[in-house]
Amino acid sequence: MPEKLSKTVSFHTLGCKVNHYETEGIWRLFMEEGYERVDFDSTADVYVINTCTVTNTGDRKSRQVIRRAVRKNPDAVVCVTGCYAQTSPGEILEIPGVDVVVGTQNRKKMIDYIEEHKKTRLPINGVANIMKNRVFEEMDVPEFTDRTRASLKIQEGCNNFCTFCIIPWSRGLLRSRDPESVINQAQKLVDAGYKEIVLTGIHTAGYGEDLPDYNFAMLLRDLETKVDGLKRIRISSIEASQITDEVIEVLDQSEKIVRHLHIPVQSGSDSVLARMRRKYSSEFYYSKVEKIRKALPDLAITSDVIVGFPGETEEEFLETYNFIKKVGYSELHVFPYSRRTGTPAARMKDQVDDEVKERRVHDLITLSDQLAKEYASKYEDEVLEVIPEERVVDEKQPDMLIGYTDNYMKVQFKGSPDLIGKIVRVKITKSGYPINEGVFVRVMEEATHSQIKQKVNELEGA
Repeated sequence: MPEKLSKTVSFHTLGCKVNHYETEGIWRLFMEEGYERVDFDSTADVYVINTCTVTNTGDRKSRQVIRRAVRKNPDAVVCVTGCYAQTSPGEILEIPGVDVVVGTQNRKKMIDYIEEHKKTRLPINGVANIMKNRVFEEMDVPEFTDRTRASLKIQEGCNNFCTFCIIPWSRGLLRSRDPESVINQAQKLVDAGYKEIVLTGIHTAGYGEDLPDYNFAMLLRDLETKVDGLKRIRISSIEASQITDEVIEVLDQSEKIVRHLHIPVQSGSDSVLARMRRKYSSEFYYSKVEKIRKALPDLAITSDVIVGFPGETEEEFLETYNFIKKVGYSELHVFPYSRRTGTPAARMKDQVDDEVKERRVHDLITLSDQLAKEYASKYEDEVLEVIPEERVVDEKQPDMLIGYTDNYMKVQFKGSPDLIGKIVRVKITKSGYPINEGVFVRVMEEATHSQIKQKVNELEGA
């Protein structure tokens, strides 16, 4: 009897880190059912497209990828999930060849839906009302296909309803992962060999707002003390309002939380912030930054900025420009405002011309590059800890590695591939942006948990 060929599945992920994390979680479900993962450009039995809807462009790109999968193998089961699937399942099901649509919840039912479709050959809409969901959907991700960086999703959803953002409608309201589950997942990641864990979510530091007697600061403490072998904790994003005195105290005392925080500002103009329905003023934001810098003087602060928000005048843009200079970020992510159908901002009058947006984006990117170089220059001739992530493909300079310092500086240096994923010490020989050049010094010595315990016992006995 001929041996049955294994079933194949292929993934394409659009959008944010949370989507990439969730694709890994979905892949685990398929793996457990005996599927083999193949490249998206290969012929597969099942295609899973994890979509983005943060902008209208995200919707368009998602549709393009869906059609690509249908063309690649018209006989395959095409399954669409993610944010665009959640907000517009009907629109997606109108695309010829789409078989199953699952939103941003109930991903564990995906394989059942696929099996059901194979029997009935009818399209299945598995999207339910996300606003009624109050429970975090657990997905086990003990390791990643990209093995150097580990994300850990700790919460889902957002309660902010900023006027430019569709995300609460695609992700629902804030819900936190069970603390015990977070710790267990972190331990699995460390046991799989990861040195750094990036805490991620839709509104990451909102973690715990829906939990009784437990908050984000407490989770950070527990990760530091209860996960054996964890070297670095990175917070993907934290709002100014979430930088409480308790969080600052934890950051100050921690030996594992890295010297980098991403604190989205979006605008430095109070009138624009009010139109965006952000929950802070520029003064409040700056006071939080000052407070946290007193506790952590070497802290790298990065941020997101939207330019050309409806009605943004030249004066308001200059307020943002000057505010960014005043804060002195180590890097900025600059976005031109993009009209998102279904949001209040899309209906606002005084939409800014694309030409004006482009100029303002250019001005802020130039400023960001300048600030990034100034920040990096402080570390020239310093020895910093780096986790190499990948080899640099450069025939002229073989054996070059690239990775990030704890304060999120990208560093390139000569080293053997076996250093990838380890914590190494590198001397910065030439600072710059986007890449700093360095020289490998040594691998950090790693004591096992039992060796640390033994040392502690020796000291206590002395």
